[in-house]
Amino acid sequence: MRFLIATLLLTASFLQPMQVFAASDDVESTIKSINQQKLVLTLEDGKTYSLPEEFNFEGLKPGQKVIVSFTTVDGKRVVDDLQLVE
Repeated sequence: MRFLIATLLLTASFLQPMQVFAASDDVESTIKSINQQKLVLTLEDGKTYSLPEEFNFEGLKPGQKVIVSFTTVDGKRVVDDLQLVE
């Protein structure tokens, strides 16, 4: 009986869908370039960040210091939040 219960629990654990947790990161840098058509932000370190379609580009320009909060999804850095550093 114990063997049957252990086997059922083991089988259930394999069949349970695995969750992948995406960790959010922050980076402080200066904007190198902004491509509004492709929704891409490039920072001085050369790394690119994908922006959401509803992103408001008003007031952003190269040379500004920013703090970018992002999540890495399928190897792409996707911006969750962006703040200007004054």
